[in-house]
Amino acid sequence: MRAYLFVLATIAFAFALASAPAQAGSIDCTMNFSISGWSLFYKTSSGTGTVKCSNGKSMKVKISTKGGGFTFGKTKIANGIGKFSEVDEIGDVIGSYGNAEAHAGAGKTASAQVVTKGKISLALSGKGEGWNLGVSFGKFTLSRP
Repeated sequence: MRAYLFVLATIAFAFALASAPAQAGSIDCTMNFSISGWSLFYKTSSGTGTVKCSNGKSMKVKISTKGGGFTFGKTKIANGIGKFSEVDEIGDVIGSYGNAEAHAGAGKTASAQVVTKGKISLALSGKGEGWNLGVSFGKFTLSRP
């Protein structure tokens, strides 16, 4: 009888673990986005995106960047992709991320950078068009539209 109760308790425990809520940082989130902007010492850009997470949730976001440095140009990225790390829930992606960037391009360009906000990192990549040259620092902000 003890062995039977032990097996039942073990099965119940395993079932409880399997049905427990996801642990912190366990959802994967990605973002598809489009963004365009300009820079002449001051750098600014704006765009929109959609964040989708492995738990089935999705959210539209507004993107804005502001910064400065030795930079000039005009760019447009369409169909960019971002991958988040360390996300507990979809709302965690909202807020301002710090960024530093070096860029150069003319005509068809490619872009890649990583921005951070606390424990969350966002790796961005995309292809576009425009021209740019420089080094800049600033913030990358995601907000609800």
